[in-house]
Amino acid sequence: MSASEADGVTVRLLGAGDAEVYRTFRLEALRETPEAFTSSYEEERAKPVAASVRCLAEGAVLGAFAADGGLIGTAGLRMRARSQERHKATLFGMAVARAAGGRGVGRSLVERTLELASARDELKQVLLTVSEGNEAALRLYTSCGFEVWGREPRAVLAGGRAVTKLHMVRFLDSYQSRSAISASASASANP
Repeated sequence: MSASEADGVTVRLLGAGDAEVYRTFRLEALRETPEAFTSSYEEERAKPVAASVRCLAEGAVLGAFAADGGLIGTAGLRMRARSQERHKATLFGMAVARAAGGRGVGRSLVERTLELASARDELKQVLLTVSEGNEAALRLYTSCGFEVWGREPRAVLAGGRAVTKLHMVRFLDSYQSRSAISASASASANP
């Protein structure tokens, strides 16, 4: 049992029956923190609930539920379809309700997402992006073994404001050491 489950929070995979609550939660996250996502509130709001059903079917999306049954956090794992990229997956849609912040919900979601990824033999690494300046998220991801490998200026234009995204990776296999990414990043930064 994770710490958050001990606090009355349950983390589980979302299914088609969760599409409406997932969509509502996601729209709220997009509205509150537009700079954290590549999707916009307006674009997502225009999509039918069927789009949420497809999203839940295409990837492994976890939901964190409070003791009262309310959805308070989400994180997804999307696998790659191309044969030469099937060793990679992307952690996406990570969000925790503001009222649930500081309770370990985000950590539980990231750790459970990594457990799902590790259970798939073909996966060797998990990628994600985080908005530069989101220090709490960066600390969380770093503490879960992710490392920054690149920086994309103006990755997102949210409300006319340019947002830089940090690209991060977490290796799942034992043949790749954590220091390999640091050496690679240093070499590419100093050609």
